[in-house]
Amino acid sequence: MTKVEKWMTRNPITIEKGSTVIEAIHLMKEKNIRRLPVMDKGRIAGILTEKMVADFKPSKATSLDTWEVHYILSKTPVTEAMNPTPYKVRPDTDLTDAAQLLHNHKLNGVLVVDDNDNLVGILTMTNALEALIAICRNPEVCRQ
Repeated sequence: MTKVEKWMTRNPITIEKGSTVIEAIHLMKEKNIRRLPVMDKGRIAGILTEKMVADFKPSKATSLDTWEVHYILSKTPVTEAMNPTPYKVRPDTDLTDAAQLLHNHKLNGVLVVDDNDNLVGILTMTNALEALIAICRNPEVCRQ
């Protein structure tokens, strides 16, 4: 059975918990990513996703103008919008178990941690689909 380690994104881009929501938005856009592990001095503090940011921002029906919204988000720490208890798996988790976790909880990604809870990667839905495509095209991939 193939393991998460083979398909995960190693060394994911992270953001420190003292950063602001606007910094996270800019980082996600710049790096073309949809989720950011939030770190506190090298330890996982949570996760911030594009959807969490969208849900956190004021609606388009707000009376605030763009600059006021930008100002508010530039003063708001990521800890206000993040999930402080992200789902995690280990590198040696079977890919099928991780995929089941993604499916059951309607997740788009999970953090991959070592035995000391250090972040070593992230397994996204895109990674899982890449694995599915590779396995369907060449079933021998599972035996490697």
